[in-house]
Amino acid sequence: MNAPTTTFDEMRRILRDLPGPDLAAQTEVIRRQVELTKPPGSLGRLEEIASWLAAWQGRAQPRVERPRIAVFAGTHGIAARGVSAYPPEVTQQMVKNFLNGGAAINQLAAAIDADLRIYELDLDHPTADFTQGPAMNEARTANAMAYGMMAAEPGIDVLCLGEMGIANTTTAATLCAALFGGTGADWAGPGTGVKGAALAQKIAVIDAALAHHRSAIAAKEPLALLAAVGGEELAAIAGAIAAARMGRIPVLLDGYASTAAAAVLYAVDRRALDHCLVAHRSAEPGHARLLKAINQDPLLDLKMRLGEASGAALAVPILKAAAACHNGMATFAEAGVSSRDA
Repeated sequence: MNAPTTTFDEMRRILRDLPGPDLAAQTEVIRRQVELTKPPGSLGRLEEIASWLAAWQGRAQPRVERPRIAVFAGTHGIAARGVSAYPPEVTQQMVKNFLNGGAAINQLAAAIDADLRIYELDLDHPTADFTQGPAMNEARTANAMAYGMMAAEPGIDVLCLGEMGIANTTTAATLCAALFGGTGADWAGPGTGVKGAALAQKIAVIDAALAHHRSAIAAKEPLALLAAVGGEELAAIAGAIAAARMGRIPVLLDGYASTAAAAVLYAVDRRALDHCLVAHRSAEPGHARLLKAINQDPLLDLKMRLGEASGAALAVPILKAAAACHNGMATFAEAGVSSRDA
């Protein structure tokens, strides 16, 4: 992992200066939609998506020709607590599988002609067991965010963000509880398939972490909570979201873990995720609760809980369809079709 070193103060300055939407481009899209050969609003969320794309790409003819999928991989000390159905070494093994083209996300990326990038964080050095202390210090957290920012390169039309990290649904659930309140039982789910005593252990680990970090939770400083109970891949996703905003790149978030990473920025500023859409509602029960907390309505619900940006990749064709309809449809005047007000 090579990225410029940074601090929380620098990250806070970046988050204070995030640009807003291009209202001129958005207004032009809305104006054109009224003239297209269809009843107003009949394309539903496709019309909203076209307007959203224009606002954050800064152009009245939005396009989704160069999607990028970024998968961030991190290792978690909490995995040693038996919170996953898989051993910790699966994270590095799956990274090799990604690089060899054998994972689901490789097939999905090829199907939508997307540029797939795998970003490995410090896989040989897991974060600390956050039931005993902070998962990361400030430097490690901020540097992971800076590393994630490198994924938002110029020329990308949309950035799909996903993750790989055994035990990261435990991390995501703990982070959500720290940010929005509740207990382990409120936020934990099966993750990789745990149930019964294993799920009870996962809930107990989350509750132990919340008790240990009670004073940090009371302070309500989102970046500090990311360090206390987060993971490097989640910090990197948060950094990528911020960089995409600065670069006017719309973002598709994947499932529970990716949305938990984004929620850190939402807790800093409720406008920080305006350039993001959640691609799908994960089968993880905590994800539905989280979506309500950050006021997001997912595009898909396919009962998935894989991660890897798989749900985000599946939503890219919806964005492509929204842009194609907006740019390619004829207006009533061009088609010689009478409008309803004629």
